[in-house]
Order: sequence, then C-alpha cells, then structure tokens
Amino acid sequence: MTVNELEKILIQKDVPQNMYSILVGGFPNEAFCLVKSDSAWEVYYSERGQKRGAKKFSSESEACEYMNKKLDKYARA
Repeated sequence: MTVNELEKILIQKDVPQNMYSILVGGFPNEAFCLVKSDSAWEVYYSERGQKRGAKKFSSESEACEYMNKKLDKYARA
C-alpha cells in the first residue's frame, strides 16, 4: 500500500480528516501521523505536542497498513 492508496481508503471509509496527518509532520492536536524520515517511516499519535506510541517501519507499505488498522475504529462508512 502506498500513501496515496491509504488516503483514498481513509476517504472511502469516511474517517474524519482531523483524525490523521499524512506526510505533514509536526504535532497536530489528537491525530495519528505518518511521516517519512531519512531512513524510516514512522506512525505516531500526536497529543498535546508530544508523540505517543511511535512506531518505525522500514517500508512505506508496512507503515500505511499499520496506520490503516489504527484508524479502522474511526471509520464511519
């Protein structure tokens, strides 16, 4: 799965867009974030300006699959 595919899936599932941030980085309030660093992909929950539950992945696909599963419970469709 790619980032573009993940974004399409989240839109199809009607996951609220304020619940996630993809390739933006930083610390949006109460959102799951997917970012790419020099050597890895990272998924974390941003809460009050801090990373919570950060997990690193070696591939885009692994990171996207993980983020997709994390956001499943917020699907409205």
